[in-house]
Amino acid sequence: MNALHDKVALVTGSSRGIGAAIARTFAREGAKVVVHGRETTALAAVQADITRSGGRAIQIAADTSRFTEIEAMRHRIEQELGPIDILVANAGGSFTKPGPLEEIGEDGWHASLDNNLTATFLTIKSILPGMKARKAGNIITMSSAAARRPHPGSPIPYAAAKAGVIILTQDLAAQVGPHGIRVNCIAPESILTERNQQRIPEAQQAAMVDQHPIRRLGTPEDVAAAALFLASDDSAWITGIVVDVAGGSVLV
Repeated sequence: MNALHDKVALVTGSSRGIGAAIARTFAREGAKVVVHGRETTALAAVQADITRSGGRAIQIAADTSRFTEIEAMRHRIEQELGPIDILVANAGGSFTKPGPLEEIGEDGWHASLDNNLTATFLTIKSILPGMKARKAGNIITMSSAAARRPHPGSPIPYAAAKAGVIILTQDLAAQVGPHGIRVNCIAPESILTERNQQRIPEAQQAAMVDQHPIRRLGTPEDVAAAALFLASDDSAWITGIVVDVAGGSVLV
């Protein structure tokens, strides 16, 4: 229960869903967790849940597509908790619907790139220098099965942004390994977050199950378990990989 004892962990996009599950899991394992998002009510709920369970957490609202806000967040974390040992760059989302490429608006394209690939780049850009100076650090990025398996129904801007996250992760892992920093990526698929449970009808959920060799849909806790492994010393000689938390769906 102390795999991350006294580590300072920033989990972006952790006010709900996958990020919230990672934040709770890290706190249970002894980390001092920064819960991040844009909605203060949701952030407060996750922080309170961690505190009730005996963990330690602070909440910070910031826009990860704006470098000045990320820098302000980093400074506050360092003042209140100390240097960031673990970064989970989870913030993101899809901002367009699936459809023909020529019907995708420029605003939707830029929103998908800005809030996924650019947000990941800017967050790492802010936190990496401190990790390099300390010769230690652990970065986990978040991609998607949409970036691992071409599909005509995929939201193209989101898939392209998440594919960019993968190569960013691998190039960075090769670059910063000599500085004692590990960088890995998780690519989830069909995760039953609170939002997806409301958005996807039960009949559609049942049909989706058949698309997975492991006959169920994923949970936020499935992703959190993978993040814990990558954040802990159990994966001390692993860097530059993509972990498909997808029930085998990228195989078929």
